[in-house]
Amino acid sequence: MTQARSTTDISLVLTPMQVPEAVPNGSELAQGLTGSRPRDIRAPSVPSLVLYPGESSELVIQVHNQSREPLQLQYQVQGDFPADWCQFRAEGSEVRPGQTLEGVLYFTLPADYLEQAYTAEQLPLRLDYRGRLTALSLNPATGGRTLEHRDFQVVLRPRSLYLDFLPDLYREIDFVGRFLQVFEQTFEPTVNALDSLWAYLDPLTAPQALLPFLTHWVGWNFEVPLDPRRQRFLIRHALQIYRWRGTRRGLRFYLHLATGLPLDDHLSREADKHIGIHETFSQGLILGEARLGEDTSLGGSQPFHFAIHLRPDPHQAIDTALVHRIIRQEKPAFCTYDLIVEPPP
Repeated sequence: MTQARSTTDISLVLTPMQVPEAVPNGSELAQGLTGSRPRDIRAPSVPSLVLYPGESSELVIQVHNQSREPLQLQYQVQGDFPADWCQFRAEGSEVRPGQTLEGVLYFTLPADYLEQAYTAEQLPLRLDYRGRLTALSLNPATGGRTLEHRDFQVVLRPRSLYLDFLPDLYREIDFVGRFLQVFEQTFEPTVNALDSLWAYLDPLTAPQALLPFLTHWVGWNFEVPLDPRRQRFLIRHALQIYRWRGTRRGLRFYLHLATGLPLDDHLSREADKHIGIHETFSQGLILGEARLGEDTSLGGSQPFHFAIHLRPDPHQAIDTALVHRIIRQEKPAFCTYDLIVEPPP
């Protein structure tokens, strides 16, 4: 039968890697897990670890062997915080005489914990927790054992930007930090919106609800039946389309944005492009130079006429009704045209 030794073979030290800037108020947190008399929580014997949503904090454990024999160690962590917040890791389970064995308590809080607690109406929201680490040392030679425990605190705090603008005297008061959170959560969304205003004014990144405003801003016609992704491209390049309206370049660019066919600016021949625009303008009948069937036809011809050849890739559908609508909108009023959609190779 083993007996607990009256002397302490080990010393247990807890060191938080992140400490709160302000001391929590209230004495209930200083009460031990066994319901003992409340103690002053500002005492250095009760370390406090601050925990921010979405971040990790560590509580370093140091166990020093004060005996003359090697000891086997066992640990137990208790607390009123959720068990999935804490993970324990140690370098080993045996500590030699006069040496120190280290371990770590990892605390991780979900990034949306405060939002989940508010949605679940957990009021009043608890921000301060307490815990206890117990270390059991076993002496294999004598069969003796020693229990050593240390209390610690885990305080949950949201990140506060406004505390950086206050003197250190006010940063040491926990109530001030939580009071400033009311104003920070009210004004920061507006500040962030101003910092990213460029994203709201860019049609490619603007929210869907803001597209009608951007459409009106550039004077764009939203009646063209296109998916929202194509509409974003058209709104962004509306001024460029206006600038080249009535020209071959402008019509080809508009069809490129609406259909997704490549521009093929690197190709010189219209017959090789996915969007080919062929003009049939000629000098007319000149004796000695006109060639019947090539640049001259009997019975008259259509003046100011051009043909558009669309050459889609396999499995690429073309909305011919939309293409006709774009051509009639962009071409000069006196011009006529033919639309040929060639089958994919």
